[in-house]
Amino acid sequence: MTMPTPEERAGEAYAEAAAEAVQTSVMAFRLVMAIADAVRRQQQKKAGKEDELPDAEKAAAEASEEVKKFLPEDISTALLEGADWPQLAQQLMALKRAGVDLETMLPRVGEITVTVRDQVAANAERVAREGTEEWAKALRETLPAGPVREAILSSPAWPEMAKTMATLNERGVDVRAILASAHEEGVGVDQAVAKVLSAAEVPTTSRDATLSYGPLTTGLDIPKDLDLGDRERALRQLSIAPSENQRFARMVREAMPGAEREADLLVSARQWPLVAARMADMESKGQPVAEHLARLSKDTSWQEGPQSQVGRRLVQAANDALRKPVGASVGPGPKVNTAAARSTSPSVGPTKAAAKGAAPAEPGVAAHREAGPAPKSGKTR
Repeated sequence: MTMPTPEERAGEAYAEAAAEAVQTSVMAFRLVMAIADAVRRQQQKKAGKEDELPDAEKAAAEASEEVKKFLPEDISTALLEGADWPQLAQQLMALKRAGVDLETMLPRVGEITVTVRDQVAANAERVAREGTEEWAKALRETLPAGPVREAILSSPAWPEMAKTMATLNERGVDVRAILASAHEEGVGVDQAVAKVLSAAEVPTTSRDATLSYGPLTTGLDIPKDLDLGDRERALRQLSIAPSENQRFARMVREAMPGAEREADLLVSARQWPLVAARMADMESKGQPVAEHLARLSKDTSWQEGPQSQVGRRLVQAANDALRKPVGASVGPGPKVNTAAARSTSPSVGPTKAAAKGAAPAEPGVAAHREAGPAPKSGKTR
């Protein structure tokens, strides 16, 4: 027996959800018809002229044309294929014989069924999205960044994996313990395959990971092969589900009313995945992300400077806003004498100014960055 591929399973899940939505809309149609038929019977009973239902076979033939004409194809097909279609057809034809204009009624009923169908489909999509988001969060908190975590999230079978995790969790299984054990197995598989393919078993640190080292990544679990050039992959590497990413982007826009264009520049910035990872990390710790982001509207120092670098400044501003404790004062930090700081930096060679004696640091320069006194001329003992 051939096992279905992940893509086939995903297609089957989608088909099942769509079929469930249509069947629910059919239930709504039955309900409306039952109500209409009850009203017809009640009115005729009061008048002492209650009619018998028309012949089922004849009614089914006549009603099918009406239904096909005024209802969407998927809903009308489900109705006509249902075991109770003859009874529904009898109700429809009884209504028509009683004076109800089906050409007016059926389009309105069709709107009801379409609304129900779309609501059910949207709810199924929401449940699936929230389910994968929850387990993406579990992966982020349980597994270290690396090839195993990325492989799980990039797999076509990921939605099915998340569904399985949810089922196991509902049955009292410690899913996180399973993930931790599975991670060890995954690492072994990754190394074994890499060895066969003559690839390095330990990934070298990428340029993105190197350049991102510092305030943007402090306290975050960042993979060595971080690839910010591929937005979709970077989010997977950081275990940010697509729905989470959309929600975080929406939070930024809500925090910057009237500055939607600038908010979009932040979200589209190359380093946005790291900001999103910071937000996800804060949420897992129960920290008020929205309150932190509100600082972007209170402190607009990110507006100062070349327009072409607004996105880059917003990334830094957002990271500062997220890292600074709630209640701390907002506003740009103290200015630094960059010339003096550079002249005393251990990472660069001394400048000409430093050789002659650097200018005194401006207020706000850290003590260990202040330039020392100029050397005295003459020999020293």
